[in-house]
Amino acid sequence: MAQDFRNTLAREIGTGDTTILTAGNYDAVIGIRCCNIVATTILVDVKIAKGGADYFIAKGVNIPPNSAIELIQGGAKIVLASGDVLEAVSDTASSLDVVMSYIDTISS
Repeated sequence: MAQDFRNTLAREIGTGDTTILTAGNYDAVIGIRCCNIVATTILVDVKIAKGGADYFIAKGVNIPPNSAIELIQGGAKIVLASGDVLEAVSDTASSLDVVMSYIDTISS
């Protein structure tokens, strides 16, 4: 079965929830990299919004200046059902870039 690998990029995320991806028909997230682009330490949340509730992948994670963190490692995956929304937020305005890789529509 052929896989449809994709990425999504979000730049200069700040203090409001920012949508990284709204899932289609079962997408598999295979990588999330969060990078601090400012000169001070930031706190970052990455979460899945589903049915009015938030499910955190990372909450209040410290990222030092000019550093990055990888949230999915070692072959791990997170499956998003149709309509799930992956979001990121920082405690500092325009401070966070996110690069996410995923496989589109792993099941129909």
